[in-house]
Amino acid sequence: MKLEGIHHITAITADAPGNVEFYAGTLGLRLVKKSVNQDDPTVYHLFYADEKGSPGSDLTFFEYPGVPEGRAGAGMVHRIVWRVGSEAALDFWVDRLAAIDVATRRAPGSLRFSDPEGLDLEFRVVGTKDEPLIADHPEIPKEMALLGFDGVRAYSFDPGASAAFLGDTLGFSSSEDSSWISRGEKRGSFYIYDQAPSRGGVAGAGTVHHVAWASPMEEHEAWRERLVAAGANVTPIIDRFYFRSIYFREPSGVLFEIATIGPGFTADEPLESLGEGLSLPPDYEPLRDQLEEALTPLPDPRARASTG
Repeated sequence: MKLEGIHHITAITADAPGNVEFYAGTLGLRLVKKSVNQDDPTVYHLFYADEKGSPGSDLTFFEYPGVPEGRAGAGMVHRIVWRVGSEAALDFWVDRLAAIDVATRRAPGSLRFSDPEGLDLEFRVVGTKDEPLIADHPEIPKEMALLGFDGVRAYSFDPGASAAFLGDTLGFSSSEDSSWISRGEKRGSFYIYDQAPSRGGVAGAGTVHHVAWASPMEEHEAWRERLVAAGANVTPIIDRFYFRSIYFREPSGVLFEIATIGPGFTADEPLESLGEGLSLPPDYEPLRDQLEEALTPLPDPRARASTG
């Protein structure tokens, strides 16, 4: 069995409207699902991805209004990396981000910056045979658009402590203890450790909650059995309606999920209108009226851009 790279990455925001403006408006991702946190349905769970809501492009946010900004430390993912197709694409993004006063750091093949809440982001020029996962946006030419995740970077004091687990249990490949690749038949993503800062991490706005790796539906139960056999403290399989999930921590402390490829975001709304209304898993549908009243209205920057 091989995991198909990153399925999704989940982070935390204190400001859902501002989050939508940045990720759907500025970065051009499609808001493919506007839902609630299934462990706390009084707050949003927002999903951004390519035009089809594909695994490998899906960045999600839990909203906790007013939560202070956090900081990444040991046992946390500290940077999210996307693919782009060329140096010209990086030039485009330098200009687009400068237009909203986002400072950037340019290097050959790379552009780094932070989102409005301090989350570290990077765009990298990557040559790959993986399918490009592109969202349509009226202000972003397809040749400049984001192409899906390339990987994530995490902090650890002792990357070698995770080597056997990542290699033998999860089937990642590595050229050294701190750099790993998860690659299946169709997609791959990197997972790299950096030396952790001396200050401890604090969960909050602008931090990553967990990273999920993609499994074919028919292999999901076998992945759980493999983790149990390896001594991991893994949850039962949880039905998240749009996919099924198991959660566990790898030895360096980062929270991992293995999520199934499917059923997908079209399970409860058609592809053409993904993300336009509030989507609730069936168990939460009786709460719709009170949730719609309590949740903050969100902007639609994509529609605004298309109308000028």
